[in-house]
Amino acid sequence: MALSSADAAPPFARKSYLISLKHHPLAFSAHVVLALAIIGAILASAYPVDPLKQNLMSSLSPPSFHVDHSTGGRSTVPAVLGTDALGRDLASRILVATRISLAVSILAVLIATIVGVALGLIAGYVGGALDSVVMRIVDALLALPFVVLAIAVVAAIGPGLANVALVLGFTGWVTFAKLVRGEVLRIREYSFIEAADSIGCSRPRILVRHILPQTFGLILVNATLTMGQMIISEATLSFLGLGVPSPTPTLGGILSDAQQTFFSAWWIVLFPGIVLMAIILSINIVGDFLRDYFEPGEAGAR
Repeated sequence: MALSSADAAPPFARKSYLISLKHHPLAFSAHVVLALAIIGAILASAYPVDPLKQNLMSSLSPPSFHVDHSTGGRSTVPAVLGTDALGRDLASRILVATRISLAVSILAVLIATIVGVALGLIAGYVGGALDSVVMRIVDALLALPFVVLAIAVVAAIGPGLANVALVLGFTGWVTFAKLVRGEVLRIREYSFIEAADSIGCSRPRILVRHILPQTFGLILVNATLTMGQMIISEATLSFLGLGVPSPTPTLGGILSDAQQTFFSAWWIVLFPGIVLMAIILSINIVGDFLRDYFEPGEAGAR
């Protein structure tokens, strides 16, 4: 059986991930920021201040490193990022909010990846009427703004961490399906797929053992970039009061509460905004780095 040009091409030499990362300071910095965000989210419960504890005597206190020793002989933890209108420690709330945002986005991306990749594999390999139906659904959902669709569904089923993750996941699968389907249409023409089919391999085996591994890089890159979109969507829903309900702190919820004190307490807007921007920007930079890393031409040039 004659090999196609794609099959006959020699494999490119790809450097290890860490070696490639060392030559990209911006991508390395993005990895560090994400690592710090994840560590902070994991250790949020270890922060010595309760994020829900109110202290109206300390309402809207600016950032300070001063330690108060006048509280019954015990020193208190300084509010290094200030407090909100109810006197709650902003640093503690941001740490917990970061954990909520990362948890929701990771769960949503997992759901979107599983659903989208499965439908994209089946539609691209089987083709015919099934492919047409899946693609018409994809086109219909892509015609609707993602956030608007998520808002409508969350408003119908109610807020909550699990509900938000499910809604974002089941409305975000379309990009995975479309990309994977296009990749499958290309891969299924390769001679090794024809060879596997000719020796009697079942369709599920061909999809899982031969086609799916070829799409790993594409899926990983899209999942990384989608995670940033999920974090923005979760923050938007929380800002509108449709995300994780109070009193659980979320980045969008903190920014929403800060509207009334925007000019008198700048720190309530600035610090959550910086954290949200840094996480999303870092995710996008990591996604771009992964795309270049898994691209044969780019990887071979390194």
